[in-house]
Amino acid sequence: MLIPSIDLMGGRIVQLEKGEKLRLAFDDFDYWIERFARFPLVQLIDLDGAMRQGENSALVEKIAKRLPCQVGGGIHTIERARQVLDCGAKRVIIGSALFTPQGTVNLDFATSLADAVGAEQVVAGVDTKNGKIAVKGWKAEVNLTPDDVIPQTEEYVAAFLYTHVDGEGMMQGFPMKVAERLRKLTNKQLIVAGGIRSQAEIDELDRMRVDAVAGMAVYTNSLAV
Repeated sequence: MLIPSIDLMGGRIVQLEKGEKLRLAFDDFDYWIERFARFPLVQLIDLDGAMRQGENSALVEKIAKRLPCQVGGGIHTIERARQVLDCGAKRVIIGSALFTPQGTVNLDFATSLADAVGAEQVVAGVDTKNGKIAVKGWKAEVNLTPDDVIPQTEEYVAAFLYTHVDGEGMMQGFPMKVAERLRKLTNKQLIVAGGIRSQAEIDELDRMRVDAVAGMAVYTNSLAV
């Protein structure tokens, strides 16, 4: 399944390269909402919230009311997770909050969140940069890998989202061996992102029972949506 992504920064839809360099920016929200309306799931990320440099709550609410979204970025508390779900999101994506300041898995938070909103509404973000889990808008890393995190958190979530930050926005292809390895770690829904550029890749991932998030390829019309 293809899941188109909407990344928000500074009140616009953007596409970044490796989570850092701005490559594309749009403010024609209605156009993209209408274009993505046929998809069963859209990924909506508040990059400002993730990077702790502001937030785009009004835009998140506007889009989540019109599209079936899983929403991430800056969701660090149960209260914020509830707010996002109440505004129409189908699921929340939890990344940095899954990890303690000491760099371990925050099982207390994972348990509390699942109890509060239901595990079926939680997606665990296990993004990596240089092979390690990336947090705080991909500006920091913890000394863990998805292989460490997935078995510990599986009972508290409905799905795992893995972003290969090293390839994000580069359109150089997703590393299929990584998808194969991660697929063996969990029976939950597995979603991957980072560098996906073609329908052939999406089809290959689909054969593995892995769903694909695409951004740059969608916004540059390399993928027909």
